[in-house]
Parts: sequence; structure tokens; C-alpha cells
Amino acid sequence: MGFFSNVKNKLGIGGVKVELQVPGQVSKADTSMDGVVVLTTKSEQEVVTIKVKFLEEYTTGRGDDEKEKEFELGVVTIPGGFTIQPGDVKEIPFTLPFQFVKSNADELKEKGGGLGTLGKVAAFANNEKSEYFVDAEADVKSAALDPSDNKEIKVV
Repeated sequence: MGFFSNVKNKLGIGGVKVELQVPGQVSKADTSMDGVVVLTTKSEQEVVTIKVKFLEEYTTGRGDDEKEKEFELGVVTIPGGFTIQPGDVKEIPFTLPFQFVKSNADELKEKGGGLGTLGKVAAFANNEKSEYFVDAEADVKSAALDPSDNKEIKVV
């Protein structure tokens, strides 16, 4: 039975489950967000650290010319060093500081007037799109594949 439990631990089967609770939207004026990482497990596991990231997936172009970049807008590392038992529910609150990255077209749009219009046209021509996500990953000592969760966030 020990061999199978080791294999299950390495693959994360029956191990720690990560659930991320964050607001559904943030304002462009915000510089941080509060959230909670909820951990549960079906077997005794040791959590080393938890890393929470705020990410922007920025896409430009159309068709074959489409390019995607990922920007890390903020990150917080929560120290672990604790063991979670089967049936336990650990709720770990966090505050995630972040800073938005602006494209050249975004900077022009903010200036208003003729330059603002030029920025809007440039953003449309480049087909600029951004999607935002919060990602939480728990570093579990016995797991080769660390459990994670991510949530999409709207920026208003």
C-alpha cells in the first residue's frame, strides 16, 4: 500500500486541493486586492509555501500574426511550513499588491484629445486585448505536480 500512496502523492491524487477566493473585479485605480486561499486534503500533506500571482495575458494582432505576452503584475509568497490533516480546512488570507502595465496605445488614450483618439485607433488596429487572472499554487512537499487554482478577474 505504501508504493501506491507514494505514486498518488507524486501525482497529487487525493492530495491538497487549492481553492482561490478573490473579488470578481478590480479597478484600474487599485494597487492591491485581498483574497483567501482555501486548502483541503484527503491525506496528510506538508505545505512548504503558497504563491499567489496577478497575471495579465496581453494579445495583439490577428490570425497568424497574433502574439501573446504574459505580464506578472504582482506576486505574494505565503510561508507554509505546516501540515494539513484529512478533513481540515485551512483558510489563508492574503493581500496581493500589484501595478498595471500600460501599452503605448494605452498611454496615448489617457492623454485625451487628438492623441487619445490616435491611441484608440492604434489599439484597434493592433487588436489589443488583455485578460487578467489570479493564480495560486501550493508547494506541497510530497507532490511532483503542485496543486493550483486560477480565477479570471475583470478590470474596470
